[in-house]
Amino acid sequence: MTGTLPHDRGVADRKPRGAVPLGLLTDLYQLTMGAAYVQSGISETRASFELFVRRLPRARSYLVTAGLEQGLEYLSELRFRGPEISFLRRHPLFRHAPAAFFERLRALRFTGDVWAMPEGTIAFADEPLLRIEAPLIEAQLVETFVLSMINFQTTVASKAARIVQAAAGRPVIEFGTRRAHTAYAGLYGARAAFIGGCAGTSNVAAGYAFGIPILGTFAHSFVQAFPTESAAFQAFWATFRERTTLLIDTYDPLQGTERAARLPRPIAAVRLDSGDFHVVTRHMRQILDQHGRPEIRIMATGDLNEYRIEDLSRLKAPIDSYGVGTELITSQDAPALGGVYKLVEIERAGRAVGTAKFSLEKLSYPGRKQVYRRLEVARQRFHSDLIARVGEAAPRDPRFRLLPLLRPVMRQGLPLRPAEDVRHAQRRSAQQLDQLPARYKRLVEAARYPVAHSPRLRELLQQVREDEGDVGADGEQ
Repeated sequence: MTGTLPHDRGVADRKPRGAVPLGLLTDLYQLTMGAAYVQSGISETRASFELFVRRLPRARSYLVTAGLEQGLEYLSELRFRGPEISFLRRHPLFRHAPAAFFERLRALRFTGDVWAMPEGTIAFADEPLLRIEAPLIEAQLVETFVLSMINFQTTVASKAARIVQAAAGRPVIEFGTRRAHTAYAGLYGARAAFIGGCAGTSNVAAGYAFGIPILGTFAHSFVQAFPTESAAFQAFWATFRERTTLLIDTYDPLQGTERAARLPRPIAAVRLDSGDFHVVTRHMRQILDQHGRPEIRIMATGDLNEYRIEDLSRLKAPIDSYGVGTELITSQDAPALGGVYKLVEIERAGRAVGTAKFSLEKLSYPGRKQVYRRLEVARQRFHSDLIARVGEAAPRDPRFRLLPLLRPVMRQGLPLRPAEDVRHAQRRSAQQLDQLPARYKRLVEAARYPVAHSPRLRELLQQVREDEGDVGADGEQ
């Protein structure tokens, strides 16, 4: 990071025109709360916030976590500089804000502790994906950025995992940047899709910044730029030889396949971007085999999603790989993840006090938590999860191995390890998806994975309810 966006290591070495300072990349109400915390003398009170998803999106039975590394980079480099503080001072809302608030922003560095599920972890509703323990003003100010990054990348990684599952072992390439909600969404979406299992991306910056394999062919305009389709194919092959993948449906896909098959060896693949993939690819395969070109693979792209790909897999269409763009990068059927970031514990009079919401449909459990996953020892399969209080001993059973999912990743504002290679996160998601029983991974009508709250956690909830009173539905954000 450089204190501005874009902020990935290697993506940019200088401040780009119009860059947005990280400190201001937040909701105004984070700053208004911060000013009131300073005014009230509680800004340095130790507080714990947890990020979790209340309900899984439609048609989702699990999540693949992603976005943690960018969240940690943000925490490490968060600053408020002179021009940013001057900008805030001029806002009429801060006319009466204490001078100490602006001085606190000037000196602000994140000094807290962070616990999190590593990227690529399979997670479910109500489970804290991340916990931040820090002075109240620090923990509050970081909410918007951390939520945004983890919500978005987890959404895309979860969608990618479904598409990769449907492809049944055939590689899936992420092709979505041109349809993403900004080029930077395309960059981070490519990263998340790789964690979810994609084999590569068309996004060159993602290859540069994260080491993700980058792949690409050419557009229909390339063919149209030449007098004939054959001339276009010849020009591309002469440039890229064994790496050549030819887009064959600018005019007629079967004629395009014929022309591709007549080119000299070697050619990597041909790409079909439209039509009835099941029918046309069978004819394409026949043409290639008749020309003695069994080595040329067939790639399908164009308005694909997990349902269409699952159908093609079931029909055994002769497709060797898939490119998926819009549906993946926007998670079109479930484009928003309702992740929330809630205060769960705060120090009062030298004692840690649990806090909770009792709003209708927005209940949150108080206290710092750990998530334990029960792994069946005999089959090495996930059985169920238990959300418990930190320090609570989870029940033991010789049939299961207990896996604590939240790990310390930052202490006193300093990372506890180097940034994890994105390939490690991809391997983690692949292994955990393999350990998740098939009934929980069905694309339609998947079984609900069992997640329970411990008795001690339920007791704490009841205690806090009695202490604070049930406030009912209050319409809070």
